[in-house]
Amino acid sequence: MFTRNLVVFALAVAISLIAQISPAKAQVSAYNETAVLAQRNLGGPRLGITYVPGDNELFNELKNKEMDRMLSQFGWHFEYQVIPDGGGPQFVVQFVPLVAGVEYGKLVPSATLAMGVRFSGGIEFGLGPNLLVTGGDKAVRTSLIMGIGKSFNYGGVSIPLNLVFAKSPEGNRISFILGYAISKGVRR
Repeated sequence: MFTRNLVVFALAVAISLIAQISPAKAQVSAYNETAVLAQRNLGGPRLGITYVPGDNELFNELKNKEMDRMLSQFGWHFEYQVIPDGGGPQFVVQFVPLVAGVEYGKLVPSATLAMGVRFSGGIEFGLGPNLLVTGGDKAVRTSLIMGIGKSFNYGGVSIPLNLVFAKSPEGNRISFILGYAISKGVRR
């Protein structure tokens, strides 16, 4: 009984002390500040090459369809950026539909939704889900993509160079993708 009363008393004291604590100055200013952000919409063509390493389910599927480990990639890139007015990194959401395998007379569509960060020097990284439509026994395959790259900016035109790794139980892929994007304006 004494132990139970002691625990109840300690909890009551702790709750009353916590209720009286005021936030530190840094906490108050951080919560009261309104972030000022600019938004930019970028889009443009993408092209590249994908390599499927190893002897796995994905490679065997490609081989059965008379394709090899190396595949061309062609598509379009849709990008939405949020840029803090005070500087700092850009927060990026990208949607990239691509078609692979045209050199084999085939179309292998894929789509990626990537979320990431681009720093002021142009270094960028992101990750997200990818869907690859191969047909066959498993018509749609999923993977997690992880990308890193660098964007070069020339007078409102962004030229990204990206290395992408797609992780999947059926087979991994490594891609090099490049292109260009033209800014469609900045909203504040």
